[in-house]
Amino acid sequence: MWYYKGEIINSPKAMNIGDLQYNKSLFRNSEKMKELGIKPYSEVRPDSRYFSVGGHSINDSGNEVVATYNSVAKDTDRLKDKMLDNIKSHLTDRLESTDWYYLRKLRTGTDVPSDIQDYSDALYAEYESKKTEISAMTKLSQIMEYENRPHTEVRKVQSTDENGKTIYGPKTASTTRKINMINEWPANPTDDVDPAFVSLTAD
Repeated sequence: MWYYKGEIINSPKAMNIGDLQYNKSLFRNSEKMKELGIKPYSEVRPDSRYFSVGGHSINDSGNEVVATYNSVAKDTDRLKDKMLDNIKSHLTDRLESTDWYYLRKLRTGTDVPSDIQDYSDALYAEYESKKTEISAMTKLSQIMEYENRPHTEVRKVQSTDENGKTIYGPKTASTTRKINMINEWPANPTDDVDPAFVSLTAD
């Protein structure tokens, strides 16, 4: 995007400047554009998850024109309602994978495996915990922190042995991740185990 005398130019186009007409190939000539006063244009917008866009100011004093938009905080209660709906959906989706164990018990009397029962109990406990945490929030900053919580993940380094087989470790590597706590739930015991995973710890 470019900026010229108050106009935002989204894509190359023919332009009349002074007494001359330029075709859109002008936008491949950075030196000519600089000479004519056509500058690169960019925008700084607030995070749309938490803010609406307000008015903006334009700084065209440098080699690039930057429009900075004001942030208008979204309603905290509405954001919390959406978060509560999300955790309820997460719970329902995860329980669907184990529902058949309980249907089988009703039909045949076969006991639900202990690890599945533990998983189901852990899901309900996690749901109640998240529900309590979200309901207690009173500030937008708390919502933003909850959905962007810094964590350190440690994983085994993947390599190949002399036989061409993939191996993991013993070396490890750490990375920092921002995690939405709404998406963090107990692991399903029937899921495949990630052979590279070591740990994930909140900072």
